[in-house]
Order: sequence, then structure tokens, then C-alpha cells
Amino acid sequence: PKPYIAFMDGVVMGGGMGISQGAKLRIVTPRTKMAMPETNIGLFPDVGGGWFLARCPRHGGVWLALASEVIGAGDALALQLADVCFDAARIGEAWDALAGLADFDATRLESWQRNYITVAPAAALPLDTIARCFEQPDVLRVVQALEKESGEWAASTVKALRAHSPLMLEVTLQQIRRGAGMSLADELRMERDMVRHCFNTRHLDRYMAATDTMEGIRALVIDKDRAPKWLPARLEEVTPAMVDGFFVSPWPAHAHPLRELA
Repeated sequence: PKPYIAFMDGVVMGGGMGISQGAKLRIVTPRTKMAMPETNIGLFPDVGGGWFLARCPRHGGVWLALASEVIGAGDALALQLADVCFDAARIGEAWDALAGLADFDATRLESWQRNYITVAPAAALPLDTIARCFEQPDVLRVVQALEKESGEWAASTVKALRAHSPLMLEVTLQQIRRGAGMSLADELRMERDMVRHCFNTRHLDRYMAATDTMEGIRALVIDKDRAPKWLPARLEEVTPAMVDGFFVSPWPAHAHPLRELA
């Protein structure tokens, strides 16, 4: 119930997004670099990503989750992941002025923010293309739709998607599709189930180092060879049964670690 304000100035990724997206006011600046990069390591956009990315317009959140690309302030505003752009050079001044307010009612906060608003950099995302391609029912068909598009953006997006874990891309897409119809509490419970499966994928008889998540961490964080060996290796080999197992809770409802989350 306590309102808070997120200053998303600079790098805002992963957990930074998770704690910022629930804010009453989400502030970006021209130097904001925003992303949900989890699919780079064979994970999924956690920290509530399946809830707030599902609510971005025109399937923009699906693109952000699957491609793991970085966006700036203009695109953050276009995807409704931010509310206002502040002048980066005046962030310190804005912070001090906020701390000096006698009260934090809506009128005072609106007056305060008007002093620091600046024009955001122009949005650059091809939202028409994203809406057309990322509405597809699975990632393989997203890629196939992108391959029919002309231009460098579509080609580079296909390249990025083909480099990520095929299995975890399909899991991520289903997470966001399911999250669109969930409460935040239920979506976070689902994420807790999913992360358990990421490191102990029992329905595929894969555990710890044998999972795509651990392989992604090895390739990008530990060995840094950037040559993960995904299993399966291609989107064409992912089956619905492989994906569905990630959404079966390892716990009965009465024993779930987040059972009391409202």
C-alpha cells in the first residue's frame, strides 16, 4: 500500500525492472538503458515480468522478453514501461526537492514532476512489425513471420531469437500469455514454480548442470565462451509437452512457498 517512485536513470534490467514497475511514478531519462535480458542465459523474465510485460501494448512486452534487447526512454514510454522522462542532469536536484516536500499528495507530486520533465528521445521500435509478428502462437511461428519481413531489424531479431534457448523461449512466451490473465500474486506463484523447473527439470529428466539455464549461465557468465549447447538445439524440435511441464507446480497449493501472497 505504500506508494513509491522509481528513478530509472541509467541501467535498469532484470531485478531493477521488477522493483520499478510497481511504482506509482516510473521516471526514465535520456540515458536509461532498459531490458529484461534473462532469455540470454536460458532463464525467463522473472521478478513479475510475466505480469508487466504481458500488459505492454502491441505485443511489445513479448518482443522485449524473447529478444532480450535494450531500449531507451522513448521506447520505454511507448511500451508503457515508464510514465515520464526527466532531464538526467537535474536528477539530483529533483531528488533533493522531493525529499523536501512537506507532503506527498497527488497535487504536490504533480507540481514537483512538472519542474523536471524533458522531451524523451524518439521511440525507435517498429511497433507495427512487432504487433504483426509477435502475436503468433509459438516462437517458431514468430521467427517464420519475421523471416517474411524485409529490413535489418527483422533479420537481426531472427538472429537473436535463434541464438537463445529454444526451449526457454517457448516457456517464456507461454509465461507471458498465461500472465496476461492472472493476478500479480498468481503470476509470481507461477514464476516460483518455473524457476524450480529451470534448475531441476524433472519432467525432462534434466538436473542442475544439465539444464538449459545452467548451460546458459556457464556460457555467458562463467566460461564466457558464448557457445551454449541448448537442448533441444532448434525451435523446430521443441514440443508442447516439454513446455507444459514448466507450468505444473512442484508443490500442492497448501505448501506453496508463496501461498500467503495476496
